[in-house]
Amino acid sequence: MKYKDYYQALGVDRTATTDQIKKAYRKLAHQYHPDVSKDPKGEEKFKEVAEAYATLKSTEKRQEYDKLGRRSEGEQFTPPPEWQQQYGAGASSFDDVDLSDILNAFRSGRNGAGGASGRFSERGEDYEIPVVVSIEKIYVGGEIDVAVDLPEFDEHGLPHRVAHTFRITVPKDATDGQRMRLAGKGGPGTNGGKSGDLYVILKIAAHPLFRVSGRDLYLELRLSPWEAVLGATVKIKTPDGNVELKVKPGTTTGQQLRLAGRGLQRAKGSSGDLYAVVLIDVPAKVSKAEQELYSQLAAASNFNPRANK
Repeated sequence: MKYKDYYQALGVDRTATTDQIKKAYRKLAHQYHPDVSKDPKGEEKFKEVAEAYATLKSTEKRQEYDKLGRRSEGEQFTPPPEWQQQYGAGASSFDDVDLSDILNAFRSGRNGAGGASGRFSERGEDYEIPVVVSIEKIYVGGEIDVAVDLPEFDEHGLPHRVAHTFRITVPKDATDGQRMRLAGKGGPGTNGGKSGDLYVILKIAAHPLFRVSGRDLYLELRLSPWEAVLGATVKIKTPDGNVELKVKPGTTTGQQLRLAGRGLQRAKGSSGDLYAVVLIDVPAKVSKAEQELYSQLAAASNFNPRANK
């Protein structure tokens, strides 16, 4: 039998905790997954780390593996006598036997003096997935469908992707980064163990008009010079539809015009505000008549924007 160094495959010490082993596996499984990796040996490496994790994540299998001691990767060796006793006289030669197959069968096939089968239930993996939602959906709340491919383990402990679709309800007071738990929708358990959970992480999508800050929204309000000087009533967009906003005479660039309660809803029912940030814009081209009017204004006005600056 050839020795496989599962700790080396995962890049962890032999004293690594279960959480450290799990973290290392997730990182490498993502790195070498056939859907992601461009490494020509990615699929082979993916199977290696999956095989290593299938053994080391189980306390019982890990104990049996550790009994083999420290050996070099690929070293030919003969398992301890208790292994040969377990598999009978026909198992005296292990030259053509795969180590992972033996480890998979060792506990499940063992029947001790007490008749215990040695099968231990394990809870399934918890998974997290980011889901992008629009400001409009956060504003009104409601149901959305979430499509995701989740890894599941086959009978050999190797992961493969399975497509799932879940319908979730986005609350009106949802926040960016909020975790929503779908109980029992994660990885399946083994030997009767409970399934893990799936955590949906809400991410508010970038919006062409609004910028989110907590529960407040900001948008850019472009005004013409005469609207800023003379004042005006302009129509602006909100997540709840268009509203009219009164602009006072003498409004300047950078002013924030507040519309109370037009932002995103808070948990206790109140809402944030919407701020229209003023930007005074000028026409790139003007007609001859407009140019003459601007010239008259320049001659009549004593306003100097650089005074006292």
